[in-house]
Amino acid sequence: MMAALALSTVLSAGATVVANAAGDEIVIGAPVSLTGPFAGDGKEQEWAYKQAVEDINKAGGIMIKEAGKKLPVRLVIADDESAEAKVASAIENLVKVQKVDILLSTHSGPLNVAGAIVAEKYKKFYMITTAFPFEWQPLKLKYSALFFFHPGPGAEVPFEIWQKLPENERPKHPALVTEDSPDGKGFGGAFEAAAKKYGYTFAFNDPWATGSTDYSAMITKLKAADVDAMLVFGSPADTITLMRQMKELGFSVPYLHGWKGTWTGEFHDALGKDSDYVLTDGFWSASYPYKGAKELGDRYEAQYKKDSVTVGAFYANAQVLFQAIERAGSTDASAVHDAVFNQEFKDTVVGPLKFDEGGFALIPSVATQWWQGKHQLIFPNGDWTYKPAPAWDKR
Repeated sequence: MMAALALSTVLSAGATVVANAAGDEIVIGAPVSLTGPFAGDGKEQEWAYKQAVEDINKAGGIMIKEAGKKLPVRLVIADDESAEAKVASAIENLVKVQKVDILLSTHSGPLNVAGAIVAEKYKKFYMITTAFPFEWQPLKLKYSALFFFHPGPGAEVPFEIWQKLPENERPKHPALVTEDSPDGKGFGGAFEAAAKKYGYTFAFNDPWATGSTDYSAMITKLKAADVDAMLVFGSPADTITLMRQMKELGFSVPYLHGWKGTWTGEFHDALGKDSDYVLTDGFWSASYPYKGAKELGDRYEAQYKKDSVTVGAFYANAQVLFQAIERAGSTDASAVHDAVFNQEFKDTVVGPLKFDEGGFALIPSVATQWWQGKHQLIFPNGDWTYKPAPAWDKR
């Protein structure tokens, strides 16, 4: 089934810098996971992209020298259904049917790699966040750029947190639980290297089957290994299932740190107070001291009555693309390439971004802890509010 289309932020019409039947506008397409296992992530991404488009249009649009004026932006979103094959069909629809000029990315490494390859085929620039560089960089693509954290330093975050704990509170038998996927394998290797660097050995380290409804056998093994800390890499749906079954079986650990699956509002909505004490990864914090960060966080919280550790990264993805189009004076993929590769972008809500000769810019990984429905910033530079989790019957 062709990915469903959701049109948003439609503004005035007339002829763009790159031939476009719609006329005097810049049309930006984005495959986003509105359904499927990444839908929780996709909803935040969709919101951030819409906010960025609304804000640029309030400022008059993007200045295009060739047009001699600012042009408004129209955003077209296609549901990629959280599937690599659907990303390809979504982008083909955006390019061939919707006639978009340029592209913003979806979420997650495998989906974004699939999207970047299709964008390269059609010579449409594809601005990416939330993909690991080891997945994208070897392809040496000309028509996409990426900013994200590297799994190497990202995997060291829990060990750096443990170093700050009193000696008697540091884990003795940590477990590594990573999904059996390219992302999971890549991050798993980074965790193993970080453990060795910091002098830890994993008491449990088995691949985690995705999409299962029964993790009781794995939980039994974790219990048998006397595990007291878990590093968990998996989707929101799988992580929610795992947490529910851990509670059902009476298994708890003082330190549970999740990547990919624990930061979303979907995770907290599904588990309620049972999400308390769980640590999360993240790509951003509203407490960052960068222009517009607090305002964006306040806007999200006012609308949804909760906070987010990701919308800033997605918003910044659009900010970079808007600035690059203005620098290039065009949406032509080669011109935008030159405006991003080896260039710096100072005013984004994730801070300054410096892209290298291959089109990659590094951001730090963030660690937060769920507490009473909010993300408490733990790392980097957060107030030290970490709380170890008691047994389920003591919460």
